[in-house]
Amino acid sequence: MNTMQEFGTIAQLVREHATQAPRRIALTDGEQSLNYGELDALMDRVAASMRRDGLRAGDAIAVCAASSVNYAAVFFGALRAGVAVAPLAPGSTPASLARMIDDAEARILFTDAAAAEVIGPAGQGTIPCIALDGSSAGRSLDEWLAPAGAQPEAVDVQPSSPFNIIYSSGTTGEPKGIVQGHGMRWAHVQRGAKYEYGADTVTLLSTPLYSNTTLVVFFPTIAFGGCVVLMPKFDALGYLQLAEERRVTHTMLVPVQYQRLMAHQRFDAHDLSSFRFKFSTSAPFTAALKADVLKRWPGGLIEFYGMTEGGGTCILEAHLHPDKLHTVGRPAEGSDIRLIDEEGNEIPRGNIALAGEVVGHSAGMMTGYHRQPAKTREAEWFDAAGKRFIRTGDVGRFDADGFLTLFDRKKDMIISGGFNIYPSDLETVVRGHAAVADVAVVGVPSEQWGETPVAFVVRREGDGTAEDALLQWTNDQLGKTQRLARLHFIDELPRSAIGKVLKRELRDLVGR
Repeated sequence: MNTMQEFGTIAQLVREHATQAPRRIALTDGEQSLNYGELDALMDRVAASMRRDGLRAGDAIAVCAASSVNYAAVFFGALRAGVAVAPLAPGSTPASLARMIDDAEARILFTDAAAAEVIGPAGQGTIPCIALDGSSAGRSLDEWLAPAGAQPEAVDVQPSSPFNIIYSSGTTGEPKGIVQGHGMRWAHVQRGAKYEYGADTVTLLSTPLYSNTTLVVFFPTIAFGGCVVLMPKFDALGYLQLAEERRVTHTMLVPVQYQRLMAHQRFDAHDLSSFRFKFSTSAPFTAALKADVLKRWPGGLIEFYGMTEGGGTCILEAHLHPDKLHTVGRPAEGSDIRLIDEEGNEIPRGNIALAGEVVGHSAGMMTGYHRQPAKTREAEWFDAAGKRFIRTGDVGRFDADGFLTLFDRKKDMIISGGFNIYPSDLETVVRGHAAVADVAVVGVPSEQWGETPVAFVVRREGDGTAEDALLQWTNDQLGKTQRLARLHFIDELPRSAIGKVLKRELRDLVGR
């Protein structure tokens, strides 16, 4: 099977790698490793077990556990059976996990001891529970599996067949199930050739397997026959040691991880010369941090801008465009990215003076939100010819070279006294002070102005700058309509597992 053909399946590519190079390592997590021959055989056993238990193509399972070789093998085995996977975040609340398991209509729950404690019996409901780690969280995986050599029935997988259901609430709201098809994942595989994935690829992943951020690199690595090194829990020194020891070639990191790695006192002592490409997505990546990565870390740096829902991607090849680090790049091949105004009218292409909401169309688009047609309609925009786009909720503007600069999330924009204020503009100013290690700005209700901006700042270690002094300094740099009403020091900004600042939690702090 050619990865550049119009459509194929990742499960079939694993079979081909197992035939051609069965002893090549596919997955390792520090405790367990599988070569391609072993992975292929285990996928067959997983798929046969699901068929034995009555699951059919189009059904779903849920996986809520830390990243591991067994987690990955179950994911791949489900795909071979035509079963969709709903990977869930163990850090969610018990009530939220219960709703996601129910919403996905999961037939089986795969978990581990730590996650099972969060889910609880009520969250699991009445569906079977399989323990990936051999714990008492459920029936052990070894016991559940069909005998060695079991062969599942072949299934017909189409581009529109559900691949996974990713539950994403971003930083606000109740999680929504984003149904991604096999065609969407195949588009990610096809993109992989450009980034030198191959049989000699070693990809280090420290972001969780329930995150689309991880999966956009995870699947291409396996599709091209490379090795994935799973790091269940990120720490900067451990990451650097693994990267050097394993001679890592590719990685995906969110901006806060880059920030912690570059700030580590031992960063420059590690040999990272094996790297070919480093990727980032999911959260704002400052130009200064990108520049530091380019200066001190070998290999190319690629920033992807897009949504789990799909609908188009912008790509910044930062090593090729060091003068565009303030942008998220240009639309990827096959991505139609446009801007629309508040009324839903398209902003004419070539008009670089106007900003608007970013919408996108591509081959990689979600089918819709699982069992939520009204939410799906809210996320869609159609052009005059009826072409379907996905709304991002981000506000941006194209420059004369076609690079997209983002200003902020539309819902995070602050309207104060009738003026639009983008928190990212204010955050950039605050970061300019030597005392600031991290910052987030949110809008809070104001009787006088409707809304007013408030900053939460993480100070650099050992700095003694006072809140009122930093507030005064910041406001001296801002226009009259942008000035901060308040500034608070905080030990750490609340973030999701993939590094997004949880601004709703900061707004809640203001009200306390």
